[in-house]
Amino acid sequence: MLRRKPTRLELKLDDTEEFESIRNDLETRKKQKEEVDVVGISDGEGAIGLSSDPKSREQMINDRIGYKPQPKPNNRSSQFGSFEF
Repeated sequence: MLRRKPTRLELKLDDTEEFESIRNDLETRKKQKEEVDVVGISDGEGAIGLSSDPKSREQMINDRIGYKPQPKPNNRSSQFGSFEF
């Protein structure tokens, strides 16, 4: 493998202007998202998320992801099948 001298990187005025514009754009998006979150909480949707009841929180998460848990049967025939001797 050939060795070469390190490449020199130069910071140009265009680069700094592009960085500032992208940073400002990201900040405005973040502020808009925070405003939407605040509006969602005042609508009452956030009040459910702040509930201390773990079952309701779990149910809310299951509804959001579309998971519908089925109760497991608790007898031996369901675990091992029906064996006849």
